[in-house]
Amino acid sequence: MSAHDPAPTNAATATATAGTETDTDPLLARERAHLNASRAALRAMREDVQALDIRDVTANWVNAAVLESQIEDRIKALADLSHTPLFFGRLDYEHVVGAAEAEGAEGERFYIGRRHVHDADGDPMVIDWRAPVSQAFYQASKKNPLDVGLRRRFGYTAGELTAYEDEHLSDPTEAVHSSKLLQAEIERPRVGPMRDIVATIQPEQDEIVRSGLSGSVCVQGGPGTGKTAVGLHRVAYLLYAHRERLARTGTLIIGPNASFLHYIEQVLPALGELEVKQATVDELVASTPGQVLVTGVDSAATAVVKGDARMARVLRRAVRSHVTLPTEPVMVVRGSRRWRVPAYELEELVRELLARDIRYGAAHDALPQRIAHAVLVQMERSGEAPDDRVQDAVARNPAVKAVVKAVWPAVDPAKLVLRLLSDADFLAEHAEGLLTADEQRALLWTKPPRSVKTAKWTSADAVLIDEANDLVSRTHSLGHVVLDEAQDLSPMQYRAVGRRCSTGSATVLGDLAQGTTPWATASWAEALEHLGKPDAAVEELTAGFRVPREVIAYASRLLPTISPGLTEVASVREAPGSLEVRPVETGALDTAVVGACVESLRHEGSIGLIAADARIPALSAALAAADLPHLAPGEETTAVSRLTLVPASLAKGLEYDYVVLDEPSAVVSGEPDERTGLRRLYVALTRAVSGLTVIHASPLPNQLDTAWAGSAG
Repeated sequence: MSAHDPAPTNAATATATAGTETDTDPLLARERAHLNASRAALRAMREDVQALDIRDVTANWVNAAVLESQIEDRIKALADLSHTPLFFGRLDYEHVVGAAEAEGAEGERFYIGRRHVHDADGDPMVIDWRAPVSQAFYQASKKNPLDVGLRRRFGYTAGELTAYEDEHLSDPTEAVHSSKLLQAEIERPRVGPMRDIVATIQPEQDEIVRSGLSGSVCVQGGPGTGKTAVGLHRVAYLLYAHRERLARTGTLIIGPNASFLHYIEQVLPALGELEVKQATVDELVASTPGQVLVTGVDSAATAVVKGDARMARVLRRAVRSHVTLPTEPVMVVRGSRRWRVPAYELEELVRELLARDIRYGAAHDALPQRIAHAVLVQMERSGEAPDDRVQDAVARNPAVKAVVKAVWPAVDPAKLVLRLLSDADFLAEHAEGLLTADEQRALLWTKPPRSVKTAKWTSADAVLIDEANDLVSRTHSLGHVVLDEAQDLSPMQYRAVGRRCSTGSATVLGDLAQGTTPWATASWAEALEHLGKPDAAVEELTAGFRVPREVIAYASRLLPTISPGLTEVASVREAPGSLEVRPVETGALDTAVVGACVESLRHEGSIGLIAADARIPALSAALAAADLPHLAPGEETTAVSRLTLVPASLAKGLEYDYVVLDEPSAVVSGEPDERTGLRRLYVALTRAVSGLTVIHASPLPNQLDTAWAGSAG
């Protein structure tokens, strides 16, 4: 295939709009023809899979069921999604990829898209964006063209290819220019769930996406830097590059709440990945065997202590306290013979297991076998020839079971935590030198429950039980875990996540400035230590592609207070008039907020009304009175219903084209302390993609300069 089309009149940029140049541009017509042919080829690939007959190739119904499931997954992966362009770019290499320059005067052309498509002969029509040959689409530049002669970007309108834009990277006479199509794609109105960013990945993002499976990576990124999308695309890349391994070991995405997970859940299917599970930390620990139902809520002070890493040592002491060194021998009777294992020998076996520091449950299971082996040694010395069946029989002997029950009894993790939170003496014994007296009092229930079932367990309690469960029996590890909004986790929650990737790797995503829990992490080094990944590479994304420059600059005035030393996001988007701060009279606040929503709805795209949680009922009533229907976070916006009423506590990770922020001071005062409140405000201020209107009757926080009052256009 030739790598050279007739150059457009403007070699750097050529676009066409439906109804004008579109109908007369032969180059655009050719690209449309390739798109149509590629879609037809994808349909043929799907039909080929649908036509497979497995009746004669499966040995039994189990194999047939497995194969049918795999075929169904393949059919889903080959779906042609009408709302996602099949390809978004083209690379024309100067030479055959991987060949020396002298070996071919003509290069190769590749169309870059969301999934691989080939024709009836097996020749590629679209190359998966994750393939090595596609990397130059994201990394090539005028300074380092990577043997790319032409990079072409495509623009789409309502699913139709309507524009193209060229960069002749190997042409020294062509000036460097910014991509208008790239900018338009970034700024495209957001209706519905989160979109993929596969067409707009930047070089620094691409390096993170394509980093290897064996190493863990932590991405610090301010609002609008694309860290969540980078993490999701990294999962898609790893599944492409290491599919067989991750199919065995599994992958998991962990988000802060159900609304956030619903918002991001369509990104991976758009990239052809259907089997990645998602969960919150609460859901993760709830899957632990013997877990409890969470119905209670801790005070902030109590939750901080329960989430402290020192609790892991308290639990470890409490678990191991159940071991008692034996003081009596064990007598095993078999037939007419008696075999005596003295107390000192039993003590040696117990001390050896303690010294090995294996899981409590594994040691509990190993002890009867160790005792049985000691008996077998005596049998062999007396001339008998016992085998493994005899050893297993001795291990099940009532006398051996009795000594194991007395020396190394089974531990129920939930009952253990119940006792720690109910029994002051038991807690004091195992928290000595670790927790202060005040911290111990904060942990104890005022009125201890009678049983595990009657206790009002909290989320932090469930994490403690998960830790205790791991001390008893090892938690299953996945191949790769993505942890988003990680800055809000407690040390004990990090440990819970780390157990799920102890033999795998992790991608940690977050922003220290957006830590809005009392136990939010102070540094990524500390967080990664608790996660069990201290050697993870820490990458920082500082270029903003979502929040307008004016808006992020305003929000960044809070950074010196909420996260000193953190690099301010430098937005690449200029949007004059994107910020307006309106002071109003106290009695006119609700009316002003409703009016701002009406104004915002005149624009295209999604609208988010963000307010302190306590203000949500009043604003919901005001919107209803004004006949303005609205959604709750997690409900999908549509072209008809575009306004979402968002409690500030749920705003993190979400984004809207236009945001109306109600009463910033109420957002701050709704949190336990000022720093957490200002961080919550920082989150709320940075959810807008196109415009932000701040409405306030009370004075703004001092950190936000009142000089911004009124229009900030």
